[in-house]
Parts: sequence; C-alpha cells; structure tokens
Amino acid sequence: MNAEKLAKAKSLGFSDRQIAHLTGTTEDAVRAERKRLGLVPSYRLVDTCAAEFEAYTPYYYSTYDRGDDEVKGNTAKKVMILGGGPNRIGQGIEFDYCCVHAAFALKEDGFETIMVNSNPETVSTDYDTSDKLFFEPLTLEDVLHIYEREKCWGAIAQFGGQTPLNLALGLQKNGVNIIGTSPQSIEVAEDRKLFAAMLTKLNIPQPPNGLATNEAEALVASKRLGYPVLVRPSFVLGGRAMQIVYSDAELSHYMRFAVEASPERPVLVDKFLEDAAEVDVDCITDVGQFENPADGTIVLGGVLEHIEFAGVHSGDAAMVLPPHTLSQEVIQTIREYTHAMARELKVIGLMNVQYAVKGETVYVLEVNPRASRTVPFVSKAIGFPLAKLAAKVMAGKTLKELGFTEEIWPKYWAVKESVFPFNRFHGQDILLSPEMRSTGEVMGLDADLGIAYAKSQMAANAPLPLGGRVFISVSDAHKAEAVDVAREYVRLGFQLVATGGTAMALEKAGLTVERIHKMSEGRPNAVDLMKNKEVQLIINTPAGQSPRADEVKIRTTAIYTGTPIMTTLSGAKAAALGIAALKKSGYAVKTVQEYH
Repeated sequence: MNAEKLAKAKSLGFSDRQIAHLTGTTEDAVRAERKRLGLVPSYRLVDTCAAEFEAYTPYYYSTYDRGDDEVKGNTAKKVMILGGGPNRIGQGIEFDYCCVHAAFALKEDGFETIMVNSNPETVSTDYDTSDKLFFEPLTLEDVLHIYEREKCWGAIAQFGGQTPLNLALGLQKNGVNIIGTSPQSIEVAEDRKLFAAMLTKLNIPQPPNGLATNEAEALVASKRLGYPVLVRPSFVLGGRAMQIVYSDAELSHYMRFAVEASPERPVLVDKFLEDAAEVDVDCITDVGQFENPADGTIVLGGVLEHIEFAGVHSGDAAMVLPPHTLSQEVIQTIREYTHAMARELKVIGLMNVQYAVKGETVYVLEVNPRASRTVPFVSKAIGFPLAKLAAKVMAGKTLKELGFTEEIWPKYWAVKESVFPFNRFHGQDILLSPEMRSTGEVMGLDADLGIAYAKSQMAANAPLPLGGRVFISVSDAHKAEAVDVAREYVRLGFQLVATGGTAMALEKAGLTVERIHKMSEGRPNAVDLMKNKEVQLIINTPAGQSPRADEVKIRTTAIYTGTPIMTTLSGAKAAALGIAALKKSGYAVKTVQEYH
C-alpha cells in the first residue's frame, strides 16, 4: 500500500477497516498513515433550496474527490448527536425521537447542533431539525472525521440506540468528549461479568446465570440452572438471536446454528423465570455531575408493567403505566434498586432498567444507561419531555435548575400496545418471543384501565368484540387458568368454542362448550369459522416450544381475517377487562393535552 493506492482506494469508497483487513494491518494504523499523508475527506453541500435562495440548513456528504470543502466554519460551541442509522426492527423510530428532542433542547441552550445520520426516512434528517446534518454512516472513521472537521465540544452517543453506543468507547479513545454517562459506565452495564459484580456489591438479585463460550459450557451452565433457560449473545440489537430453551437438544441446536460464541463474545445463559411479571423503568438523573453522587437528583420518569409475562421482548410487549398489579412494597424496592444503580454507574441523562417480579422478589434483568424505546411513550404519558431534559443535563444543567425533581404518577392509565407487520409475511407465526418483531406502537389513555386497553387494541390490532363466539385452545399447562378466563367471557355473554382437550377441561368445570374438530380431524374447524366470520375472538396459547402446524395456521388465519387473537392468558384477561368496560360505559375521546 502506497500513497497513490491509498488515495485511489479511498476515492473508490473503501473504509479504513476494509483497507486494514486487505493489507493485514489495523484500522488505527491506516488512519494514522492517511493523516500523515494529509488524506482526509472534504465535505460537499446538498443545496436544500436548489440555489433559488440561501440554504440555512445545509446537508453535507463526504468525498475523497479533489475539490473545495463547502463546510462553513464558525466559532459556535458545537455538540454532535449520533443518530440511529438505518431503521430496522429492533432499532426503531423511538431513538430518532430522542435525537430530535436533543437537537431542539441544545439549540435552546445556545449550542450549534450537528446531526450525523444516514437515514433519509427519519425526522432527525429533516431540514429544520439541526443546524447542520452530515449524511454519513455511523462508523468510527466517519464520525471522527466530522468531529475533528467541525471542532465539536462534545458528542452524544446515548440517544441513537445500540449503534452509536457501540462506538462510544472507540470515539473516546480517539479524543472525542462523550457527554453524559461515561463509556466506562456503559461498558459495566453491557459486560455481564462487570454487571454481575456491580449487582453483588449493591446486594441486588438477578436471575441465576452463567456464561458460555462453547456448546459444552452452555450445557454445564444449563444443568446447574435447570430448564427453561434464556440464551442470548452479548451486545445484541433488538433481542436478536435470543431464545428460551427447554432441553439439551434445543440448547445444542442453538449453540451450533444460531450464534457464534467466542471468549470475546460469550453467550449469556440466564435462568428463565416463568410466570414472572416484567417491569420497565425509565429514569433521568444528574448524579454523575457531582463529586458525591448522593448530591445528585434521580427521578423515575415512568414504571411500566408488562401485560405479557417475562420472556417477550420489551419492544413487543403491551405495557401499562402506572403499574396495575404491583404492590407498594415492590414499587418501593424497584425505586431503591434503580437509585442505587444510577449512583453506582454515575449516570448523567437517561437510564432504562428491566426487572422481573416473581411473588414479592424483584430481580434485575438488565440495565441500559441510555435512552430506551419507551422514552417517547413515557414522555407523552406524563407530559414531560424526558429526552429534552436529559440532553440539557448531559450538557451540564442539573435537574434542580430545570425544575424536574419529583416523580409524576398519572391519575389515568396509559397502555402501550405494539404494532406488528405479520400481514405482510405470509405463513410467519405471530407468537411473541425475546426477539423483537414489532414495527411501531400505539397508546390508549383513559381513567378506566379496561377502556385504555380497549383503545390500544382498536389502534394497533382488530378492535375487541362486544359479543359472539370465542374460540379457546390452550396448552395443558394453562388449562386450569383458562377455565377462569372462559368463565369471565361467559359472564360477558360470549359462547365458548373449543377442540377436544380444552373443551373437556371447560366442561369438567361446568361450562357449556361447542366442540369443533381439530384441523387434522376434519371440518368445520377454527380456520373455517374465522373465514366465515363465525368466531369473534381467539385465545390460543402455544403447546410446547415447537408449535404444531395447525396452531400456526390458526394464528396466521386470525391475522388475515382480522380476528382479534390473544396468545397469552394475561392478554385474554386484559381483553375481558376491556370488553366489560366498553359494554358498561362505552368510551370517550380526549387529546393528550387535556389529560395533562
């Protein structure tokens, strides 16, 4: 590699990392050599006003072709905001909301805002969001060029999701001032061994767990923990490749085909807490600004209780704010644990914690010292822009200065429901898992929890029916609980329809059931009833880990025919609550502003 070849490679679009790989050296060495040769990109302007009049909000892109650099220099104090990059499932638009609010907040405080993002479909790349937009990929090389070219004062990495977070340490090593929570604290939260050590120090329980770098270690860990276990790679996006496994055979298959495990990237094996309630907490804090963290302020923005049991990714789960079944003691424990971890990690800005509550015991599942995908929902539910406040805290203000020091507990219910693209993917099973699948979310607000849930269903899925027939098919493990749920639907005026095993369990409890064929037994079956609009609601919980073909057919048909379907008994109970509330009093509509 010589100067001429290097210049050619860069003008053809090769990154430093690709060049390092091809020449057997390191990315740092290529960057150093390039800088020694004075080989850096220039930035060209995309004129947003087509030269008709002066563009006040310019877009820039980098190029290695010789020519003028069109970036206008100035002496303003600049903060760079790293966006989320290309949107894909697991890295949603919620992070873009946080980046946009950060830009608005920092503008108010007199900073020049520089957005780095490569997605034309987002609001952060709109012409009036930031002072300057660099339309560049979120890589160490590209971000460093812009930071140095613009002589930025600081950079925000905790608002764009996992992509910029993974860059934080590398940027800091190269002299970037990462404002907010330090990359070292982020590392403690992401690294399982450091995280477990912190929880032990603070005396906070987490589910029993282990690490595995190969199949044999995974089998040893699961034997010690006992099935079911939750397995996942470290540093994942949107719960990718996360799975609940119930046997040695499933675990071996996972380790062989689903992930690449190595000492640098071990697989995490956690005891899976069946039937535990999962809770998401978003908090905002300035403790990291103080010599003594006890002098700082920590405010829980929102405590969201999942409607589905633990094991469904938080991006997919329906949630309720404030929590609807937790005791005051559990909420106080959650508050104490959140405060202790925020102080220990010296967080500046936002932090998200996921808990599992089994009985009265609270376990910590994970901590993210960054904006989470629930921040927009919580902000709208409580009427305070958490991302805006967090950006101002990261830039040096305290929560006392901003006048946000008290928790807000709404006097109404806010239900978050996820929106899924299953009708676009024919034959795809709709069961939810630790791997995220949703592509959006909606909010239902009301003074009555049942109506708030019903509103969320109207917005996200098929609206709840007020009468008709309900088809119930549940696994053996759920049959006893399903009887209580079925009784509730009978009380609401529904007729029950079921196949063999479920029908027998319901009849034994004294309920009247219309028996229909399983799909393998002939017709009419559940699919026929849905196609003929003869069934108004489906309750179908999976039988075992690998769903049977007829189960999948029932669930996919429900999507195509617009039949409301509940795949968890907790969802079925919430639906019953919603139907009861709608039948009793109907629903009214108010704007979010009226609630506030």
